[in-house]
Amino acid sequence: MRQKSTTDRITTPEQIIEMGSGYQKSRILLTAFELEIFTAIGNRAISKDEVARAIGANPKSTEQLLNVLCAIGFLHKKNGLFSNDDISLRYLVKGSEEYLSRIGHMLNLYRTWGTLTEAVRKGTSVTAREYDAVSLVNFIEAMHQRARKTADKLVSHIDLNGVNRVLDVGGGSGVYSMAFAKAKKNLNAVVFDLPMVTKITEKYIAESGLAGRITTMDGDYNKDNFGNGYDLVFLSAIVHINSPEQNQTLIEKAYASLIPGSRIVIQDHIMKDDRTAPLRGAIFALNMLVNTEGGDTYTEHEMRGWLGNAGCDDIRRIVTGMENDLMVGRRPA
Repeated sequence: MRQKSTTDRITTPEQIIEMGSGYQKSRILLTAFELEIFTAIGNRAISKDEVARAIGANPKSTEQLLNVLCAIGFLHKKNGLFSNDDISLRYLVKGSEEYLSRIGHMLNLYRTWGTLTEAVRKGTSVTAREYDAVSLVNFIEAMHQRARKTADKLVSHIDLNGVNRVLDVGGGSGVYSMAFAKAKKNLNAVVFDLPMVTKITEKYIAESGLAGRITTMDGDYNKDNFGNGYDLVFLSAIVHINSPEQNQTLIEKAYASLIPGSRIVIQDHIMKDDRTAPLRGAIFALNMLVNTEGGDTYTEHEMRGWLGNAGCDDIRRIVTGMENDLMVGRRPA
């Protein structure tokens, strides 16, 4: 894993100040997204008063926000009229094929990250963890958008010989189940998630054209068993939500659901033993601190321990060259 190079290091007071004020640009984008400014403008060139009316905001403060969006490069201003840059039309206008709806989830994260100081003091999240309907849809869509461009490539690293039935635990939109189904003809997948999630999952499955091969199962992976008869249990972006104790129990349940000779596959951040790298994983550990009761990012040694304690052999790490690697353990035949 690449270490932080000398060119990446913060070496000047100016860089410290720049990092400290980084929230400003982030908040500008998030506010513009929340107010749907880019969508209000669309393909037109319109005045600040028209934008203000469309978003239900004060004209003067709207113009201040529009001006800084021009300075950053999201908008253009000519003869007092504002228009979207091509990048905004492509990614920030509702209805665009590549619309980044996942920014809606970033709005939720911005609020919880504001509690980081208190979470560090207390050692756990200090915010409510229930999703309302809108937040849940935003979260599932954010995870779907993030994974859909890389899911096929990630699944290509997994040996699917002899795999006909996959359990996708906490599978959200079912994006990885879709990738498994596309990777192997006649492979079927089950997306296991909370009832409020599987209602959303069903819509994604229907849109994928794979409804005959992907089904859902309602349940809470911390409380419910998974059944049995699976050739592969896939845990993508799940272990970081849980405490070590919860993960041990989860892996044991996954193991019990496998046909002998079959495997558990974990996809997640895998940290160095001293937990200082990779940087994204170290940052994500704090994301789990502010958003969960006991979540964290974990080392290869810890994951090997959970798999081994559950009874797995042939435990190995698969380096994907992507953001996350895979940990694999086999239930002995």
